[in-house]
Amino acid sequence: MRDELILGRNAVIEALRAGVIIDKVFIAKGATDSTLRHIASLAREAGAVVSETDRRKLDSMSSANQHQGVIAVAAQTEYAAVADILKTADQRGEAPLIILCDQISDPHNLGAIIRTGEAVGAHGIIITKHKSSGVTPTVVKASSGAVYHTAIARVTNLTAAVTELKKSGVWVYGASAAGVESLWQTDLTGPTALVIGSEGSGISRLVGESCDFSINIPMYGKISSLNASVSAAILMYEAARQRASSVKEGVYG
Repeated sequence: MRDELILGRNAVIEALRAGVIIDKVFIAKGATDSTLRHIASLAREAGAVVSETDRRKLDSMSSANQHQGVIAVAAQTEYAAVADILKTADQRGEAPLIILCDQISDPHNLGAIIRTGEAVGAHGIIITKHKSSGVTPTVVKASSGAVYHTAIARVTNLTAAVTELKKSGVWVYGASAAGVESLWQTDLTGPTALVIGSEGSGISRLVGESCDFSINIPMYGKISSLNASVSAAILMYEAARQRASSVKEGVYG
């Protein structure tokens, strides 16, 4: 298993809090602010080696100087299985809420989707091995460390993953501008998987055909589409809103 770099303050803090095994933490030499001191303290408590390092070395270790004065070296992120995600929902006693990313290649979008998924209590994220970003250092940073609190499965065939979810009683909703049903009229309180397509081409044909429902986010202005991570956030929070309302009414949970 190769090492991976964790860039940025929030990402490193969340990795340490989640118990990720970190071998070494590089901190900008001469840095005196309290956040970096706190990170150094957490890292030492976790048994990691803390090294003060010239900022030029940190710059060379990361792209676009994204490190914010700290880089951690950890074992590569382990991916979950689809069955693990379903088990998580079962253990919580909740109807599954799962996000499927169909060829989301922009690591910033993927990181944002994972961050929102963790925030709404989604049970897991499913990504693909081909034409998609994996859990890279940029994704970790964009997620603010949410990758360490979220089950992420990486599959070869997303259509097969959809079939597996349907066999487990999960309803699969594909988000599309041409979706037949409005999000506001869609019941997302039951076992739910939301499919988010790429910004360039949306949901791929085979995946779209395998979905149970095709839904759209109502648009009231002149722009006809949204950024993939923004669309995902709207869908997830609508599902979370409906579920919270159902709990209050004694219908769900």
